[in-house]
Amino acid sequence: MKLWDKGFSTDKKIDNFTVGNDRELDLVLAKYDVIASKAHAKMLSKVELISESEANALVKELEIINQSIEKGEFTIEDSFEDMHSKIEFLLTEKLGDTGKKIHTARSRNDQVLVAMHLYLKDELTEIKGMVKSLFDLLLKLAEKHEKVLLPGYTHLQIAMPSSFGLWFSAYAESLIDDLYFIKAAYKIADQNPLGSAAGYGSSFPIDRSFTTQEMGFETLKYNVVAAQMGRGKVEKATAFGISSIASTLSKLAMDITVYMSQNFDFISFPDKLTTGSSIMPHKKNPDVFELVRAKCNKIQAIPNQLILITNNLPSGYHRDLQLVKEVIVPALQDMKACLEILTFSLKEIKINKDVLKDPKYDYLFSVDTLNEMVKNGMPFRDAYKTMGKAIENGNFKPKKDISHSHEGSLGNLCLEDIKEKMNNFLS
Repeated sequence: MKLWDKGFSTDKKIDNFTVGNDRELDLVLAKYDVIASKAHAKMLSKVELISESEANALVKELEIINQSIEKGEFTIEDSFEDMHSKIEFLLTEKLGDTGKKIHTARSRNDQVLVAMHLYLKDELTEIKGMVKSLFDLLLKLAEKHEKVLLPGYTHLQIAMPSSFGLWFSAYAESLIDDLYFIKAAYKIADQNPLGSAAGYGSSFPIDRSFTTQEMGFETLKYNVVAAQMGRGKVEKATAFGISSIASTLSKLAMDITVYMSQNFDFISFPDKLTTGSSIMPHKKNPDVFELVRAKCNKIQAIPNQLILITNNLPSGYHRDLQLVKEVIVPALQDMKACLEILTFSLKEIKINKDVLKDPKYDYLFSVDTLNEMVKNGMPFRDAYKTMGKAIENGNFKPKKDISHSHEGSLGNLCLEDIKEKMNNFLS
């Protein structure tokens, strides 16, 4: 069954090529088409395009369909083009002519749009919650290991003293920045496009404000052409949001893989969270974190994919837009998987409290030792040269009883302020 069926069939190859993997992806989106269809049926009754009894019958059958979706029993057979045609078929099968009325005053174009908007709202909300869970864990680890020093690097060269408290809380605060992008994407998704039909509205006297309220949208996408132009844009905004999170997680995963190596030995994980080698019995590989790194790098390419699919398309609907679904839906699943596995794994992290006992890390304290000379009255440039000569001549004696007190430094992590920043975002 096709919603555009005019009574003749298309070539099988054309069907296969144009449908692609839409059926599989629509199993994820089907419940949102049901939500929108229920709101649409109620609206049709409100404006007297169908009777109240017809609307009640449609809503009842749609709720039955939704139950089958929730149970995992809903299927889209090859004889159906997508979720829309299958759902309309089920309604018509049960309700006859009443079922055929569900498509009054709408197009598959705005059906797809509104289902995607509803889906993205849910996904973005779930991702925001998962980011908050990881944030809370990172701050908890920062508090627990606040005083344990860690080598800081620039250019992968030993630089200055850091701490595990700084390291954990740095990623926590970075996640707040990522959530600003998520919030922007949610704002774009929280606009109701239903009623734009094929992109030019309808001659039926529909009530778009009613469906906006019924589905829980903050506002309408008022202009019907603008609503259709939002297809691809809302996915792109979401992609920028998750790619920002992915950038943070990829960097964290890279740190972990480096810090786990025997050359660094800053952290470790229980055997159950690592993998072995087929020939080297001593190996404890960070496969989980390497895959997080790779998946997150892949996610960071998603905005560019969407740009290339949608770039330079004129206004109105074009079949190119079908492909944005197969890009964004798997990316969201990967994003959630990465957040889940990182939160799960980091609960088991073990830190090495004796890292700085290795004499090669004495040079970490050169800047603090130099700063003591400045505090005692020596001009900075002279102190710098004096310290340089001492290091070159092998006479450097590090001052290890360091004191960093300014906001955000290793002696003043401002963890409560970072928590408040997150709370202000969530409020």
